[in-house]
Amino acid sequence: MEKLSILRECVSKLEDSLKLEEITVDRAVFGLFFSGVKLSTGQGGLCFTPVKEIPEAVCCPSSAKAMPLSGRLRGRPVRAYLEDIFCENILRRTLGIAVLNALSTAVWEKSPSQDYEILMGRDAFDELDLSRYPKTVLVGALVPMLKRLLASSSDFRVMEQDPRTLKERELPYYLPPERANECVPDADLLVITGVTILNDTLPGLLEMAKPGAEILLVGPTAGMLPDALFSRGVTMLGGISVTKPDELLDIISEGGSGYHFFGKSAERTLIRKRQRSRFCGESVWPGS
Repeated sequence: MEKLSILRECVSKLEDSLKLEEITVDRAVFGLFFSGVKLSTGQGGLCFTPVKEIPEAVCCPSSAKAMPLSGRLRGRPVRAYLEDIFCENILRRTLGIAVLNALSTAVWEKSPSQDYEILMGRDAFDELDLSRYPKTVLVGALVPMLKRLLASSSDFRVMEQDPRTLKERELPYYLPPERANECVPDADLLVITGVTILNDTLPGLLEMAKPGAEILLVGPTAGMLPDALFSRGVTMLGGISVTKPDELLDIISEGGSGYHFFGKSAERTLIRKRQRSRFCGESVWPGS
């Protein structure tokens, strides 16, 4: 399995669609919960800030090593950020994915896809009828989804790197990530955090998924061109579209979260794959 294959495919598609050499980054921000960028073309993009994966950031000298480009991010070519996606430095990779997500928005604005639809202001969790799925696996302690699963008395398991993020009533459903093969192959519904793109654990999970499973990838990291994801079995993406980049970057630079920017400078976004009907070639939605 090629490392970061999904991201490599996405970058390749961007290169085919945009004149990347003409685009730079106007602003770049690391926030407590989100990191983001604004492009010279006006689009904004987000990525989850992987705070727990930055062991170097404990003092000034080691933090400087963790992000050596601080003070020199503005005006940097997007190609340099895209190359950073494939380096070992987690912070540089984070901004690289934020740039990738912003560039994906530029592609959609230039040429809307006929293979999937982007629905603004839609919460991907609201699209799921949990009664349709006998077994569910949640990858990442996604609080809204955990609440829904507990309220519905669903048969589910939750995999999370840090079990301390789970509440006492959630712990009976916990399964360590290294035991994914015990539950993922039987899941009718997989809800996966977009952080798995950043740490490259997503391909292994998708390979384990059974054919026909509903697979939702969700989070600020999951705002990219979805073709490589859909070809590997993902059926829906729940991401974040930036509508007012400067306002959003101001908010996240002050430790803001979704409560502070949804409906103001960003919107929840649902990206759903189309299926072709056998009749007359028209497009229909899965399950319709």
